[in-house]
Amino acid sequence: TAREKLKTQIAVSNGLWPMPPQHPLNATIHGKINRGDYTIEKVYFESHSGHYVCGNLYRPVHYSGRIPGILCPHGHWDKGRFYEADDKTAEQQLAQGAEKHISGAHYPVQARMAQLARLGCVVFHYDMVGYADSRTVGVGHGGWFENVDTELRLQNGMGLQTFNSIRSLDFLLSLPEVDPDRIGVTGSSGGGTQTFMLCALDERPDVAFPAVMVSTGMQGGCVCENAAYLRQDINNVAIAALFAPKPMAMSGANDWTIEIETKGLPELQTIYSLYGKPRLVTARAWPEFGHNYNNVARNMMYDWMNEFLHLNASSPIIEEDFWPVPPEDLSVFDEEHPVPANAKTGEELAAYMTEYSEAQWNEMVNHPGHIYAEYHRVMQGAVPVLLGPALSEVTDVEADLKESNLNDSQIGSVLLQKGFLKRDSNGAAIPYLFLKGETFNGQVVLCLDEAGKQQLFTEEGDLREPVRQTLKNGYAIASCDLFLTGESLRGKPYAEQWQVDDKFADYTFCFNKPLLSHRIADVLTAVKYLQGQEEVQKINLTASGSAAVASLLANGRMDDPNKLGQLKLDLKQFSFSQVESYSAPEFLPGALKYGGLFHLGLFLTPFESITLYGAGEESSAYGKFAENYTTWLKNPPVRRAGLTFHAEGGDLSEQAWE
Repeated sequence: TAREKLKTQIAVSNGLWPMPPQHPLNATIHGKINRGDYTIEKVYFESHSGHYVCGNLYRPVHYSGRIPGILCPHGHWDKGRFYEADDKTAEQQLAQGAEKHISGAHYPVQARMAQLARLGCVVFHYDMVGYADSRTVGVGHGGWFENVDTELRLQNGMGLQTFNSIRSLDFLLSLPEVDPDRIGVTGSSGGGTQTFMLCALDERPDVAFPAVMVSTGMQGGCVCENAAYLRQDINNVAIAALFAPKPMAMSGANDWTIEIETKGLPELQTIYSLYGKPRLVTARAWPEFGHNYNNVARNMMYDWMNEFLHLNASSPIIEEDFWPVPPEDLSVFDEEHPVPANAKTGEELAAYMTEYSEAQWNEMVNHPGHIYAEYHRVMQGAVPVLLGPALSEVTDVEADLKESNLNDSQIGSVLLQKGFLKRDSNGAAIPYLFLKGETFNGQVVLCLDEAGKQQLFTEEGDLREPVRQTLKNGYAIASCDLFLTGESLRGKPYAEQWQVDDKFADYTFCFNKPLLSHRIADVLTAVKYLQGQEEVQKINLTASGSAAVASLLANGRMDDPNKLGQLKLDLKQFSFSQVESYSAPEFLPGALKYGGLFHLGLFLTPFESITLYGAGEESSAYGKFAENYTTWLKNPPVRRAGLTFHAEGGDLSEQAWE
């Protein structure tokens, strides 16, 4: 379904497809602080082995039976859980009417937890990565995920925080007094992002209140809010909509959420109406206040939680004054509870994540008895996210071509069609060329090269000899300039024009497809066009270098084998492990996580035969896997081709098609 497809896109983007191993939490709860009608305790536990989530646990003193639990990610407050406004800021908040009590003006983050506990909820207020005690255990807010290797494995700060939220929910639900059927989540700004991310991926929350975040405008400006593939073709409103039809309310302010009532809420109400429950989503913006989770917005949240978590409090709820805890007294570490000896730094955590990810992969591809159900499930989800729409989904190709005749001194008249293949859905206008001699056997050779279609001609403009011979043998030839090659290259070289941010790739690839994804789409567009030509009986594809890489990956999305004949590629020993730069044409986030070139490119094998030259060392291991996998598939949706690997290169551009 569209819902599951979107959830998978988010999970893949966050590096949570498949979900990481669920390490024992080994939770420590200590240092109870009594505030009369509620208590505050200090908590730390392991989300990953050696990675600690820290926070404070607020509990009511008087309750009976099981009571609601609420997760509270804090957002980008200065020092996070330890936030303390200075006197000037606090006085301004009081003067504006943003806060009603000096305690809340100084400690608005603590105010939320205290009031929710007084309403009878167990509240876990936990650190975002790199804030408060999370910084104490050696993990900063980004930096150590910002390199090519971690991108190729889809390791990112957003995924780590989302996993921490999932494990925080595990912790909350491990408490015997928490009712698993009454779980709320609320946070503001970056905490709002974490609220709707958790609620999109995890079915356990029942009520949500993401404050000052959901918007059709700015989508999140921090490294912890962006990940490759996350918002390609979607935005935060679509992500938030995955919580439907459960109750969700949002607040807005004089920031990017100021128009939430007219841009965002109506779309969400449309989704909720599909379930017959439009009343279960609402939003209100207060343009008189800047970016905030102030007393006014919190009171709205309390009423929302009261109604849908069945707190049975009198409404409207007005936040009470409270007795704040000095930030230093909220820290979970002290002499009796030092930072655990096994706490991992950011770099160590990234290495550990690589280790467990590779272990998960090896278990899937080397399964005893060659049972590949989990491999198949994981790849079915990941391949569309990384490589884009399948061939069957390419439905809008139009050709804008002009015909002429080219007179060749050796083979006579050659029909030349030249122009563009266009697609409205992705804005593509692909420079395209088609050659057909005086005799035609019904077969077309689609020749692709990193130099573009010009590779068919000599510098003098004559047909190259292998091209001439192929036409003489009765084959037609098609070629196109894949994105940013040949005529499609405009302006500066790709390496100099793509960056949104030089250091953090996900500011670019969260929203924009990698160059390789565009080239995959171009290959599929050309194949789709040729499939639709009545005179074409068979399509053969040959390519070398970077065009061969794009062609092999496109093969993995060719779910329609109609007219497909032979695939011959010279990969020139390419491996994704060779990619060293975000601006490399072959940079593809997640490629190493999902097995590299052959597992992605050969997930489907629709051609009658596939011959790969310059296949490199990785082909040997894949060949052994492919034989067992093909046997396990039994009745594959697309035929499994005859597959031949050659370690050496083939220089296919010098070979005529016979």
